[in-house]
Amino acid sequence: MVADPKKNATDERLASLTLPQESGWLGSARQNALARVKATGLPGRRDEYWRYTNPAALVQADPGTTVGTPQADPFDAIEAVVIMVEDDRVTLTEDLPEGLEIMRLSDAGKADIHWARDIYGVLEMRGSGPVPRPLAMLNTAFATDGVVIRATGKIARPVHIRTVGKGDLILHHVVRVEAGASLTLLKSGTSGARANTVTEVDIGEGGALHHLRIQGPDHHRHVNTHVFVRQAAETTFKSFTLSANGQMTRNEAVIELTGDNAVSTTACAAFGKGDFHHDDTVFVTHDAVNCQSRQVFKKVLRDGATGVFQGKILVKEGAQKTDGYQISQALLLDDDSQFLAKPELEIYADDVACSHGSTTGAIDETALFYLRSRGVPKRVATDLLVLSFLAEAVEEIEDDGLREHVGACLADWLSQG
Repeated sequence: MVADPKKNATDERLASLTLPQESGWLGSARQNALARVKATGLPGRRDEYWRYTNPAALVQADPGTTVGTPQADPFDAIEAVVIMVEDDRVTLTEDLPEGLEIMRLSDAGKADIHWARDIYGVLEMRGSGPVPRPLAMLNTAFATDGVVIRATGKIARPVHIRTVGKGDLILHHVVRVEAGASLTLLKSGTSGARANTVTEVDIGEGGALHHLRIQGPDHHRHVNTHVFVRQAAETTFKSFTLSANGQMTRNEAVIELTGDNAVSTTACAAFGKGDFHHDDTVFVTHDAVNCQSRQVFKKVLRDGATGVFQGKILVKEGAQKTDGYQISQALLLDDDSQFLAKPELEIYADDVACSHGSTTGAIDETALFYLRSRGVPKRVATDLLVLSFLAEAVEEIEDDGLREHVGACLADWLSQG
C-alpha cells in the first residue's frame, strides 16, 4: 500500500492533541468539527490555496521550540477593556461598560442555552463550503479556550485581547454585535512556538465592528488565523492588520455579506526580511443587494522575504449593485524577495462594479534620489518611502486616534531595522 503523506500528517497531528471533554452544544460542535477535519485532512502543498505557502510548520505534530523576547505591547497606551490570555488561561476584567458582555468560552459552553451556540463552529463551517479550511476545523474541535463577547450597545472603549503564548496555542473567539450596536476589537501579543486562532463574528442589522490587529515584531512566530464574518443588512465590518517580522504568518478572512447595504473592508500593511513569509488569503461573498467590499493589501519585502496574497470576490446571482474593490501591491527592496498573488473575481450578477489589481515593483529611485539630494540619509529616505507606500492600507483604519497610533508604531518598527 502506498503511504498517504497527507493522511499520515493528519493522523499524527490529531494524535498529538487532546479533545476537550465537554457535553452540550459545545461538545457537539467539537465532535462535528473533528469529523470534518478527519474527512478533509490537513492542508498539503498540493492543495490549491496552499501552493504558495508550505503548511508544514502549521501542521506537524511537534511545534518546535522558540525563545521569545518580551516586547512592550503596542496597545498599552490605549484605554481599553483588557482581556489577558496566557497560553490557555483567560483572565477577564469585571470593569465592563454597560452594553458589553464577556465570558470565557469554556464557561459559555456549560450553559444549556447560550447565544454563542448559534455561532461557534457555524460560521466556520459555512466558510469552509467553497474552499475547505481544515486548520479552522481543527481549531473548532480542539481550541483549549477563548473569549465570547457580546455588544448590545455602542461601546466607546475598545476591547483588547492580549495574548502571551509559550507553546502550541489554539484559541477560539466568538463575537456577536447586536442590531444597532458597535464595538472596536483590538488584538496583540506573542504567539509562542505556534498559534492557531479562529474568530467568528456575527453582526446584526445596523451593527458595526472595527477589528484592529498587530502581529509582531517577534521573529520566531508561526501563526495561522481565521476570521469568519457574517453581516446582516446595513452593517459595517472593518479589519486592519499590521504585521512585522515572523517566520510564518497565514491570515485568512472569510466574509459573507448576507443583508442589503452592508459594507466590508479588509486591509493589511506587512513588512519583513529574510525568512519572513506572510500570506493573506481572503474570500468575500456578496449575497445581497447594494453591498460594498474593499480589500487593500500592501507588503514591503527585503533580504529574500516572501509575500503572498490570495483574494477572491464572489458575487452571487441576485446580488445586484455590488461594488467590490481589491488591490494587492508589493514593494521589493532587493532582487531576492518575491511576491506571489492570485486575485480572483467570480460574478453571477450583471449590475456590478468589481475590480482587482496587483502590482510588484522596486523602490522609486527618482524619489529616493530627490530625498538624498536634500541631505536625507539613505536609510531614513527609504523608510519614508516605505511609510508612504503602506499609507493607503493604514488609511483604512476608521478611528483617527488608532490610525495615528498604528502609524507611529509602524514608523518606530521600521526605524529599528
